[in-house]
Amino acid sequence: MEVRSAQGWASPRRGVLRLAAWLLWLAVAWWCGEFLLIAYGKYRHLGSDAYALFAERHGWLWTHLAGGAITLLLGPVQLLTPWWRTRARWHRWVGRTFLVGMLVASTGAAGLIATSPAPTGIRVAFASTALAWLTCALIGMRAIRRGDVALHRPAMTCCYLVTLAPVTFRLMIRVPGLMALASPPTMIATLLWVSWALPLVIYLVGRRLIGAAWAPQARSRVNATLS
Repeated sequence: MEVRSAQGWASPRRGVLRLAAWLLWLAVAWWCGEFLLIAYGKYRHLGSDAYALFAERHGWLWTHLAGGAITLLLGPVQLLTPWWRTRARWHRWVGRTFLVGMLVASTGAAGLIATSPAPTGIRVAFASTALAWLTCALIGMRAIRRGDVALHRPAMTCCYLVTLAPVTFRLMIRVPGLMALASPPTMIATLLWVSWALPLVIYLVGRRLIGAAWAPQARSRVNATLS
């Protein structure tokens, strides 16, 4: 009876988690799709006014955009689908493609930061995003090479949260009144930092809290099974 009860609790929880994963996947796909259509779409014409800040930096911009598009699209496939459990080979190759796209985007970002006329605060904020991106990816890559899946998954989740920083930044600047809190350079630099740091804090703290909340239930199920 106790074993059946434990199994009964586990089944609804898996259903809730599966539904939450699908809803999250749809939300991320929607935000990324909108970002790619609008933010990337403005660069589809070479004569677009959007190129005003990149008059002599087209190469760096296109490099960054190309690599960034790859990472935005592949992230949900890697993290929010269950195929990594059953199709390890595909998961590895998609992961390698993600990392290549990230390196391409980071190369473009480095070129844009180095040649940018923006204030130092904004350039430092952009550089911090790239550094956090590469750091999370490096931790995840080293972990999986050691066979440490328990570290690999949260590290790559953090990596994708940083990947979403431009999407998050665009959502934040659309919040009414937020940009009026300080001068544009100050708010842009601040929101660039927040766009990746805040999601990481929320994810890591939430992950720890959920783990702490589920630990007693997991122990009780094990004890019920053994009994």
